[in-house]
Amino acid sequence: MMKTLTVDLADRSYPIFIGESLISNSDLYSPYIKGKQVMIVTNTTVAPLYLEQVKSALSDYDVDEVILPDGEQYKNLDTLNLIFDALLEKRHNRTTTLIALGGGVVGDMTGFAASCYQRGVDFIQVPTTLLSQVDSSVGGKTAVNHPMGKNMIGAFYQPKCVIADISVLATLPQRELSAGIAEVVKYGLICNNEFYLWLDENVEALASYDTVALSRAVELSCLDKAAVVAQDEKEGGIRAILNLGHTFGHAIETNQGYGVWLHGEAVAAGMVMAADLSWRLGNISQQDVQRLQGMLKRAQLPCVPPKEMSNQDFIDLMQVDKKVLDGKLRLVLLTAIGEAVVTSDFSADTLHQTLDAGEQLGCSSQ
Repeated sequence: MMKTLTVDLADRSYPIFIGESLISNSDLYSPYIKGKQVMIVTNTTVAPLYLEQVKSALSDYDVDEVILPDGEQYKNLDTLNLIFDALLEKRHNRTTTLIALGGGVVGDMTGFAASCYQRGVDFIQVPTTLLSQVDSSVGGKTAVNHPMGKNMIGAFYQPKCVIADISVLATLPQRELSAGIAEVVKYGLICNNEFYLWLDENVEALASYDTVALSRAVELSCLDKAAVVAQDEKEGGIRAILNLGHTFGHAIETNQGYGVWLHGEAVAAGMVMAADLSWRLGNISQQDVQRLQGMLKRAQLPCVPPKEMSNQDFIDLMQVDKKVLDGKLRLVLLTAIGEAVVTSDFSADTLHQTLDAGEQLGCSSQ
């Protein structure tokens, strides 16, 4: 059974469709395509699996496609230009609709391209990874990476709809599925303790491709994110809590080279570091940190950063984070399980204790 959620943004509100066997359903696309031209943006991994299904659903339109190389290392301005090249070569006009068929990298780049092409055209998100279904496809954050920092060039630009087909998760490699679970766990930690308790009981089911558990996880994650985005679309306040673990995680991704650690893997280690710092500040218990470690370990996720990263590596890279304000580092930390805050209220010494913890945090690194 398909479920429909709404991201409430007044005249820019849009639905999220969640269910099985959705990507070939033409009725889900047509209300959100205003012209005859469609450009499907996908990658070399997803195209052989799902491109023809989406094209068949769009048989009433003039459909073109651009197939990008797959991987976080290609999330850059050079690859973005491949989308613009295709749009211009095929003479797409202002009524065209872009369709992002892929994971977070494809979704981010397609959304950014849509925000820029002829000063803004429509786009639809068709996320094909768990991470993109529960996080990056919802909320309108679009961007590409820069060698000095992740997602530093982008725009807030909302899709017309999101089509989250649970069926496509069956083709995800285990590592990619686990990476998505990290973002699911994040929602429980920051705003939904009841969901967090459910995840603690069902994380193995998620990691085993249980479609019932996955459907529930996607639905609850999207509900939580939609509620936060509706309050703060452009991250001027509460929306920043969605970045729990991301400041540490982005530092790991940038240091290691984009794509060496998957985004969700880096976020998993980053969430443990944020939880460790929250414990050192007296906000949560050490048992809470250990419970998080255990949950992530059962999801086959790393819990510590790369051994070769120094404290100074982290400090230097975290200073480029978008939450830095007036030169002061701010982090998303837990005030309790199910509650989070963006704060700079921690000492350098306490932060260094967390950075020093390394292997003491209890799991093996990548």
